[in-house]
Amino acid sequence: MGLADLHIHSIYSYDGTALIASILEKAKEIGLDVIAITDHDEINGALEALELAPQYGVEVIPGIEITTAEGDLLALNVTQTVERGLSLVETALKVGEAGGFCIAPHPMAGGLGMTSLSAYSILKALRNPGVAHILIAIESYNATTLDRLSNHYARLLADRLKIAQIASSDAHIVKAIGLGATEFDGHTAYELMRALYEGKVKIRKQKEWNSVHILGSWAANYISSAFIHRMGATELRRTL
Repeated sequence: MGLADLHIHSIYSYDGTALIASILEKAKEIGLDVIAITDHDEINGALEALELAPQYGVEVIPGIEITTAEGDLLALNVTQTVERGLSLVETALKVGEAGGFCIAPHPMAGGLGMTSLSAYSILKALRNPGVAHILIAIESYNATTLDRLSNHYARLLADRLKIAQIASSDAHIVKAIGLGATEFDGHTAYELMRALYEGKVKIRKQKEWNSVHILGSWAANYISSAFIHRMGATELRRTL
């Protein structure tokens, strides 16, 4: 049985704190077979992870968390950015044109500026036949969302739609990686993607952190990363 965490943020996200190498090391340590780096409207972290992944024995699916006009959307198996601010339908179709697929992350979740897709937006988008082949899963367990009730509503929505359900960490710090993960038959990224399209994946949860733990851990790591790592990442972006 394979294990994947498909929603991880790195230092390349404005709110991320983790270096790519640290993410890969943690993924290897806890037994993840596949991960996806999904920084906010940014692809360079995912591309760096692709280069480094063979050293750690972990497969990487490159991705982005795109800010659509209706809420956040995970685009996976893409190697270039997708324009932000478009409708959910337009965004999903562009992801498909780039050879990728989409997952709706933390739908209906609110709090601290989080922008999430509504149930209505997802239902409306899936009526488009093209989108239905691209938006193939819902994140029905987000391990670090502060809005715990949204996980329940996401599960109900996915059950109604009969769409694949994944669990992920939405990690913004290294220690949170793997708190939510997706099980699938096999161990490779190809086998995971096939399982997602066929709806043959399962949710795995670790011990949940409370809101104080989530916020406190992130704040401490964000402050340290601002002084130690973030300036370096900013300089790296300027050279790319």
